[in-house]
Amino acid sequence: MEVVYIDQVFGLNMLIDYLLLLCAARLTGESLRRLRFALAALLGGLYAALAVLPGGGFLTHPACKLASAVGMGLVAYGGSRRLLRLLLVFFGVAAAFGGGVLALQLLWDGGRPLDLPTVLLCWAGCYVFLSLVFHRTVRHGGGELAGAELELGGRRCRLTALVDTGNTLTDPATGRPVMVAEGERLRALFPTGESPEPGELRDPVSALERRRRSPCRWRLLPYRAVGVDRALLLAVRVDRARVGGEDYGPILVALSPTPVSDGGGYSALIGA
Repeated sequence: MEVVYIDQVFGLNMLIDYLLLLCAARLTGESLRRLRFALAALLGGLYAALAVLPGGGFLTHPACKLASAVGMGLVAYGGSRRLLRLLLVFFGVAAAFGGGVLALQLLWDGGRPLDLPTVLLCWAGCYVFLSLVFHRTVRHGGGELAGAELELGGRRCRLTALVDTGNTLTDPATGRPVMVAEGERLRALFPTGESPEPGELRDPVSALERRRRSPCRWRLLPYRAVGVDRALLLAVRVDRARVGGEDYGPILVALSPTPVSDGGGYSALIGA
């Protein structure tokens, strides 16, 4: 007779669900809302525990499993504009993880129990494999997420940038790429009280006039986009910008008054 410990079933499934939700978010560039991931994983662990209790066998039906997975996805990613994509990636990650567990069990004669080392090993292998697949797909599609660091007057700011080959915004004076970043994310670059407020960024001409003391730093940058025929952004020239492993040197950074990504996965854009 097989003995099942309900606390181990709950804890192990909660850990697995959390890692899978985290993996799907990282692969799609979604912002990591860890508290929501933990709550969704808690529900997943509770579902697994109820399924092994007497009378809970009906919960193992495929329809119940699908409903549970969708429920976890809604709790973890609800509100994102890329919800459908996140759910599909979550299902794909779960399937890849299940395949990894099965492959490991077949490698050992007599099978191998699903313990913590097996879970972590399978999750790591699944994450590495899918990261390589997504990395190639994203690069082929013309965009890649990378860490960025900006420096201005000895102050530094770190953020996530999308390196997009379709972004052709350049400095009219030098022809070099221009980074477009969310103004709210750049407060660390400026002394206290000198960071442009959101209202100022929506009126870049007035904002520039109030910064006449440092005209070499600040300027207006014209741009065009889908649905925008002609507009201006307030831009500042930083001392140095590093994106991924590449040093861009001193470049213009345009301050956007609105988010640059729909799901919060990145907060800056720059041309490749």
